[in-house]
Amino acid sequence: MFSTRIGVEVEFTGITRTKAAEAAAEFLGGRVDAAQTVIAPDGRVWKFVYDGSIAAQKKARGQIVSADDEYKVEMVTPILTYREDIEILQELIRRLRKAGGFANSSCGIHIHLDGASHTPRSLRNFINIIASKNDLFYKALQIEAARMSYCKKMDAALVAKMNRRKPKTMDKLERIWYEGYDESRSYHYHGSRYHFLNLHSFFNGNHTVELRGFNSELHAGKIRSYIVLALALNHQALTQKCASSKKPQIENEKFAMRTYLNRIGLIGEEFANCQEHLCKHLEGNAAWRFRTAA
Repeated sequence: MFSTRIGVEVEFTGITRTKAAEAAAEFLGGRVDAAQTVIAPDGRVWKFVYDGSIAAQKKARGQIVSADDEYKVEMVTPILTYREDIEILQELIRRLRKAGGFANSSCGIHIHLDGASHTPRSLRNFINIIASKNDLFYKALQIEAARMSYCKKMDAALVAKMNRRKPKTMDKLERIWYEGYDESRSYHYHGSRYHFLNLHSFFNGNHTVELRGFNSELHAGKIRSYIVLALALNHQALTQKCASSKKPQIENEKFAMRTYLNRIGLIGEEFANCQEHLCKHLEGNAAWRFRTAA
């Protein structure tokens, strides 16, 4: 599960792109170029770029006020692996927060997963997994209303077509993904990308599966929990023989999420904090399905 390569995009404000790059360079021991790109000693590149969807803000005299476009910051990591890089990423997040960075309701986190191992079957699995858990995930992750247009729930019509036609080739699956859109498939900001699960990034460009359904946080533990969830979902899609898009009946949200996270590998002390973050906003009792403990 943790061998899959990832890339993470974290949107925030509160500090300028220049200040964010300088804070990252200081921590990583790297250098900053004119484009607010940090080149680390290992040669990897960490980018701090403009994103127009961010509502720029900063703190002034103890108040949060509007800011100019220099305060619209998206950090784009290099290719990472969980075991080798998660502690580096978490500490960098802490440094950016200490430098004055913060996220607001306009900011999101996008996690890219290496798509090299995916097949038409596994991608259809992924679509069905997300579709079946749409409601639970959106409540658990507290997706901001301001961001819903950038990470829509899975399109029911798309899911139905995928399961009716059961594409056996990538070409056929790709055609179904883009049905109903007038835009060129080569357009980077294609309308199909703005869903919790984005396969436009797989078919057009970097061959990654992107998960977009995360509010941005400069909270190291929450970001880790999002990455762990993304990796676990990816592993489930790759290894499960088939997956249903049917939404299960849920009487107890916390119990349903806890047992699901256990089933996809988030078991034991190592993932206790991840489970806590992912269940925090759900109703019910994590230990008992139908009743509370006596």
